[in-house]
Amino acid sequence: MDHDRGVVGTLSAAEPGAWNGVEENTHDPEEVRVIFSALDSFAQYSKVAHFNVTHLRRRSFYALPQSQWQMLAAPPFNFLETLNKTDDAIDANAELAQAIVESGLRSFSMTAIPQAWAGVAKHSDIDKARSTIRQFYRDWTVAGAVERDACYGPIMRTMENERRRGGEQQLRVLVPGAGLGRLVFELCLDGYVAEGNEISYHQLLASQYILNDCPKVDRHTIFPWVHTFSNHRVRSNHLRSYPVPDIHPATALGDRGPNAPGSMSMCAADFLCGYGDEEHAGAYDAVASVFFLDTAPNLVRYLEVIKHCLRPGGVLINVGPLLWHFENNAPGNHGQDDDGDGEHDYNNSSGIADPGSFELADDEVMALLEKLGFQVEWKQDGVDTPYIQDRDSMLQTVYKSSVWVARKPEEAK
Repeated sequence: MDHDRGVVGTLSAAEPGAWNGVEENTHDPEEVRVIFSALDSFAQYSKVAHFNVTHLRRRSFYALPQSQWQMLAAPPFNFLETLNKTDDAIDANAELAQAIVESGLRSFSMTAIPQAWAGVAKHSDIDKARSTIRQFYRDWTVAGAVERDACYGPIMRTMENERRRGGEQQLRVLVPGAGLGRLVFELCLDGYVAEGNEISYHQLLASQYILNDCPKVDRHTIFPWVHTFSNHRVRSNHLRSYPVPDIHPATALGDRGPNAPGSMSMCAADFLCGYGDEEHAGAYDAVASVFFLDTAPNLVRYLEVIKHCLRPGGVLINVGPLLWHFENNAPGNHGQDDDGDGEHDYNNSSGIADPGSFELADDEVMALLEKLGFQVEWKQDGVDTPYIQDRDSMLQTVYKSSVWVARKPEEAK
């Protein structure tokens, strides 16, 4: 889908709490549909979660022989009580979901989702709303600091090295696939000019709320593990909660003083469409790619646009695995060439929906970097990078990520 490039907002130390809001794209009916589908999916979160997580389980529970469900309803199992507590946890998550809805509507000077758009969210949209709520654990809780340190730590350390290398110059950093905006915020807090790019309106609406509208630290309580009953060692793990957010962005930036360096912005765009133009040629000192490169159907195009965005001597910092998002599901017209000339038409690019898709192994990614003119400065393999991981679960999934820095030559090829 070709998303128009719309600035979601900027927040700076000089103007703590200032935010321009979501730019309306009412000239594009498809864009409007995507936005309201995202808003509606957060609005529907509570109803759908209650139905799928507890209502269906109650039906199955009471379908048991009476002697069995009565045994399980009593101590030490208390299964019906567990379902009641699960409903309460879903209600707590729904408070955050509703706050995101209200924040998004205010951006469009609305107080309610228009009737024409109420109920339009599909199951896939509501799944994204649920996963976005879970992602607050990673980006905006104290407990999530373990994951942030693993994934954002290499970015921050490399940027500090770049700052020492560059002297007094304030560095500009682009974060494609910025998600809920925590890395963008941390870079801003550390004095960089940070710009996040995100194509998902679920992520954009949620990041706008937490960065701009959330009134205080620990305003919400989330229960990220409540949607599944599998692999819990004890019931208290299943129903564990976390305060959100662990830091109030506007307050943290304001406490540094009005003249402190650093600013941040978020841009709603397909990365390829939004950053491949002349306006962004050589505009950034660094591109911070965290769990991003494997979202590419065509990694050549991603790396070409990244190189285009970097100034000569700028760096691409990458942290992540290679879980190719479009494996066996090529975007666009599923690999067919529209006009039959066998060439990619850059003048009519549809970004992520371009035809063609491929997947590389890690060593092949490194070879591709060199083919495209990057100079790989260092690389570390097998770095543990958990992603929204319940560390007490009986099932543990930890990515062994590749972490590296590649530089665009001073004399760019």
